[in-house]
Amino acid sequence: MMTSNAIETTRFGSVEFDVQDVVNFRGGLLGFPDAERFIVLQHKEGSPFCWLQSVQLGDLAFLVIDPAHYVPTYAPEMPNEVASELELSEDSARLVYTIVTIPKGDPEGMTLNLAGPLLVNLENRMAKQVVVEDHRYPIRYKVFAEEKQGQPAA
Repeated sequence: MMTSNAIETTRFGSVEFDVQDVVNFRGGLLGFPDAERFIVLQHKEGSPFCWLQSVQLGDLAFLVIDPAHYVPTYAPEMPNEVASELELSEDSARLVYTIVTIPKGDPEGMTLNLAGPLLVNLENRMAKQVVVEDHRYPIRYKVFAEEKQGQPAA
């Protein structure tokens, strides 16, 4: 049985969602420890971008994307303790998102946080922001940097 709820958001107005669609980040996101429950909203039809909207804080939403869209070689090492915490097995359905930052009026300055991916277990809806300590994956990966255009990150 689906149970519907609604939240008032500053970005999207009133949004209805099913509790089964909530993604749970135990301990919240980095810098937002009290924001543990989110829903994923499609940005626009056909867009690779989504919004991670807090269901606890109507004014908190993050633009996210599957990093493989811009960095096809993105494959950070995930610690075993993260897999255990999220109850992930080799066969578990999962999503990986990175938070996107687009400076106001400067879409060419868009960056991805490759050092802090969001890992979601689709089977139990548990999620975690992982800290990746690998110099190949910066906090502010410039998607459209001149020297990187047409070249994936290492």
